Amino acid sequence: MSGRIRRCPKDHTYTLLPSCPACGTATVPAHPARFSVQDKYGRYRRMAKTESCHD
Repeated sequence: MSGRIRRCPKDHTYTLLPSCPACGTATVPAHPARFSVQDKYGRYRRMAKTESCHD
């Protein structure tokens, strides 16, 4: 069940719904993605993160 819990970024409430019942904002997963040493796509994720920081 812990993989399904979601969090509203606006008012920080936890829910299982795809949108917050209090404010209607889209929720995001409450837990970070699982870490793997053999991350195939880590390079691309870091490139996307640096590009978004420069905008």
